[in-house]
Amino acid sequence: MSNPVLVEVTRGNRVESRHRGAVIVVDGAGRTVFAVGDVDHATFPRSACKAMQALPLVESGAADAYGFGNRELALASSSHSGEPEHAALAAAMLKAAGRSEADLECGAHWSFEQKVLNNQARTLERPTALHNNCSGKHSGFICAVCHSGRDPKGYVAYEHPLQAEIRDVMADLTGSPLDRDNCGTDGCSIPTYAVPLKSLAHGFAKMTTGQGIGTERAKASRRIMEACMAEPFFVAGTDRACTRLMKVAPGRIFAKTGAEGVFCAAVPELGYAVALKCDDGATRAAESMVAGILARLLAEDADVSAQLLEMANHTMRNWNGMEVGRVEITDALFVPV
Repeated sequence: MSNPVLVEVTRGNRVESRHRGAVIVVDGAGRTVFAVGDVDHATFPRSACKAMQALPLVESGAADAYGFGNRELALASSSHSGEPEHAALAAAMLKAAGRSEADLECGAHWSFEQKVLNNQARTLERPTALHNNCSGKHSGFICAVCHSGRDPKGYVAYEHPLQAEIRDVMADLTGSPLDRDNCGTDGCSIPTYAVPLKSLAHGFAKMTTGQGIGTERAKASRRIMEACMAEPFFVAGTDRACTRLMKVAPGRIFAKTGAEGVFCAAVPELGYAVALKCDDGATRAAESMVAGILARLLAEDADVSAQLLEMANHTMRNWNGMEVGRVEITDALFVPV
């Protein structure tokens, strides 16, 4: 099926670009609350599922053993911008396990935050793996492995026991089989698995409500999601969409982006979770989509809904600050259920 246009970008009085996609909202039992587009299509969640991948850190007892609080758990679930606070906290997590940046297998890249990037270019010969947006997740991986008494070397490989454990966790949450047939390699070198959007949303709804999962997993899930909502800066960074969304309604919205136009979110008070994919992989469109659907879910709170709609529908400006166009969601996100 052809997915509907969910976001339009205008310039002047013309539509310049259109972004198609699929969105689904489910409850803890897996019932569909709202859906548009092909939500059964298998999609790589990329970084949107990091909160799921962080579960072994908590369930193994490693997080408690190393004294980790909300910031560390948020960073373990993050795609951070490589700002100084992010790199420093990742280094501290590794140090707690007796490890260092040298143990990270995620690769290195410059900060996503322009001001930080400019400073890095002036002061660093090259970025380190601590600046990688996935260094928090990888630090969490290393801590979980070290706490179990295993060697972290090669922890990114499909065959490593940690990745097998993560597969089991994600299969339990999503209800989808995860194996080499639906496996790809993520940007940070770990396995990523294509699952239907509906299954991905159900996984987050389980984490949000505790339905359909064991008591300890439900407790760990709640702890991770509450940590992310309590420390949104450490989930993303300055002016990033995930951080901004969670700051709109502190403790009421969980949001996590993934590469190639994927976004997941949850509204704990409703017991609902969201998963979406922008077909062309555009981040700007995925961010508008998730803000729009959250505005719909929280429509009874006029102030919060209005702030979310401002994020969904926003002005584009050029380098001179002139208004040149708009990014806006379409009515498809507000069709009756």
